[in-house]
Amino acid sequence: MRAVVQRTRKANVEVEGKIIGAITGGLVVFLGVSKDDEQADADYLADKIAGLRIFEDQAGLMNLSIKEKEGEILCISQFTLFGDCRKGRRPGFSDAASPEKAIVLYDYFCEKLRQHSQNVAVGRFQSHMLVYVENDGPVTVLLDSRKTF
Repeated sequence: MRAVVQRTRKANVEVEGKIIGAITGGLVVFLGVSKDDEQADADYLADKIAGLRIFEDQAGLMNLSIKEKEGEILCISQFTLFGDCRKGRRPGFSDAASPEKAIVLYDYFCEKLRQHSQNVAVGRFQSHMLVYVENDGPVTVLLDSRKTF
């Protein structure tokens, strides 16, 4: 399981011209699920993201987590995080989970996030989405449950 985590001042996701999820500050999480992922991967990433100290304290140092900031989270499913671009010019997605598997783990992951943040907004699985992110910092962190990077 992979995540791109961005600290944001505000963000929203739009499907078919309608905003279906929005936050006023916190984190945007783009989540990719691999064919080998299990609930343990979701548990690890949700806990890791909830504990990331990427928010500034009173001294201006990145010492606070989303829990301490009482911030919001927008979680977007993004299978392209498992796009393999090592050969040729077209990404291969053979490592991405099937939609049937991915939606179960994505939903589970979002529920785990809700244990850490009261407001977790989500996109719509397998939909074309427009995601608007006001990246604060900018701060962007890459995570992988298998710790490949």
